[in-house]
Amino acid sequence: MDAKKKAAIMESSSFEELLNAEYGERGTKTREDFETEDETFCLAECLKEQRRLAGLTQEQLAAKIGTKKSYISKIENGHVDVQLSTLFRIFAGLGKRVSLNVF
Repeated sequence: MDAKKKAAIMESSSFEELLNAEYGERGTKTREDFETEDETFCLAECLKEQRRLAGLTQEQLAAKIGTKKSYISKIENGHVDVQLSTLFRIFAGLGKRVSLNVF
């Protein structure tokens, strides 16, 4: 890490300033890539938590919604882009509904 970037990180007084120093301003490719990865990670963690709360293994959830355990694992580990229809089906299998917010 170069000295200028390190100084900007160390001088950050808010999370937004820290993100700007580390990944660039909103709208830059680096920042957009980071935010996409962040959202994928959060979705995967939410799915894992809801599956565990439902008391289901990956294999049980997969059987319930008609897919393979390996696919559930890939989603939970952020290794696959999931289609919206599949996401709805997965959460429905957990007795949950998905809602989207656009802002």
